[in-house]
Amino acid sequence: MRQQDRLPLILERLAEHGSVSVVDLSAELQASPASIRRDLQVLEEQQLLKRTHGGAMAAEVIYELPMRYRGGRSQEEKRRIAQAAVRLVDGSVHSVGFNGGTTITELARLLSTGRALKVVTNALNIAADLSVRPAIDLVVTGGGVRPESYELVGPIADRTLADISLDLVFLGVDGIDAEAGISTHDEIEARTDHCLMRATRRVVVLADGSKIGHRAFSRIAPIGEVDLLITDAGADRAELDRIQAAGVEVTVA
Repeated sequence: MRQQDRLPLILERLAEHGSVSVVDLSAELQASPASIRRDLQVLEEQQLLKRTHGGAMAAEVIYELPMRYRGGRSQEEKRRIAQAAVRLVDGSVHSVGFNGGTTITELARLLSTGRALKVVTNALNIAADLSVRPAIDLVVTGGGVRPESYELVGPIADRTLADISLDLVFLGVDGIDAEAGISTHDEIEARTDHCLMRATRRVVVLADGSKIGHRAFSRIAPIGEVDLLITDAGADRAELDRIQAAGVEVTVA
């Protein structure tokens, strides 16, 4: 297993247990203790953990797993969600908006290049991918960069979004709850996401099952501002029922 594949797994174990040992990681990941120690050093240099004798413990504050370590998590579920979402971009849709995140990135990769489509995004990685597709008329918001999510946020992004109108907006979130609404880890990102929502009449939230019933630090919007949620079969059924009762259409991919 390559180091780039081991690192997110180490961070997942750390999130689950609060600490990890070199011996256990070496056995689980089938890597030498020396390789595991080098992995822990890399993650400590990025301030994602603190090394201890024989292992590591969680850093004092870890609010959000950086996006570069989230790509492999629930990958198949995210792909199915994206496949269900892209079917909404039919001939009646001429403009769409994307924020960032791994599931939204999967969706952007599936966009057909067979017809003209205007796309507005504040995600640098999505913009880089779409910029080479000649059928895509791409608008990037500008703003300050959040390294954790590759998103442009803040007043510059908000002002850009205030002056546009879109047919459809796809939103990735860190949590969706019938009472708390949709949420993310960062309060500045939450405001920019809400500005993107206000630029359209239809908001589609893409969230894998781990996000259902979860509340992150900053609320983006109340549940009543979401039109459709697309999730996977791993979502809590009772929570999905509550979300539906709040007026949100739910699709399980």
